Amino acid sequence: MQASPLTSAVLFHLGPVAITRPVVTTWAIMLGLAATCRAATRRLRPRPDSRQAVLEIIVTGIAGQIEDVIRKDARPFLPLLGTLFIFLVTANLSGLLPGVKAPTATIETPAALALIVFFSVHYFGIRSRGFRGYLASFAEPKLIMLPLNVLSEVTRTFSLMVRLFGNVMSGEFVIALVVALAGLFVPIPLMALEILVGLVQAYIFTILATVFIGAALGDAKAG
Repeated sequence: MQASPLTSAVLFHLGPVAITRPVVTTWAIMLGLAATCRAATRRLRPRPDSRQAVLEIIVTGIAGQIEDVIRKDARPFLPLLGTLFIFLVTANLSGLLPGVKAPTATIETPAALALIVFFSVHYFGIRSRGFRGYLASFAEPKLIMLPLNVLSEVTRTFSLMVRLFGNVMSGEFVIALVVALAGLFVPIPLMALEILVGLVQAYIFTILATVFIGAALGDAKAG
């Protein structure tokens, strides 16, 4: 039995690198999503069928949310933020499958996703403002704010990681505890709640990432 949610079971090693269960689950999710997206986007037509219409609704919905936050064309940011949202929805809900533990319920996956957001924010900020202009933004509105602005970059990334990890992990823990104490069918309402929590956490994580990128571009303020 796993002793702590901060540790993960090691399945095998690739040389000196330990491959844990969440890593394997993440690989499986990525492969499944890649195959699904490739199959779903084949033979797109000017006059969409029902499958293509659903895809267009999803893409335009995500793009609309991005544009509402950053006030810019969403297309440069859609590959990152759209993929992030779709992956998070799938990863958060994967824990409902028998024998599967959601990779976002262990600390390493939320940490990796938060780092992706961290580096993406600086990438888009530098691309938009230039290297010197972006660095100068950390001294706004006064030079004395420089240490606090730098610290804010670290703390908000940590908060992003902990929020996702804590909510998904606690939901799985509660369901497992109820199953152990009350039997298989009693937790069904909790599982429905867990679906809602998984969707909400995917949305919150993606929206916060969008806000951070918008702030780096200079058109939004991250709170």
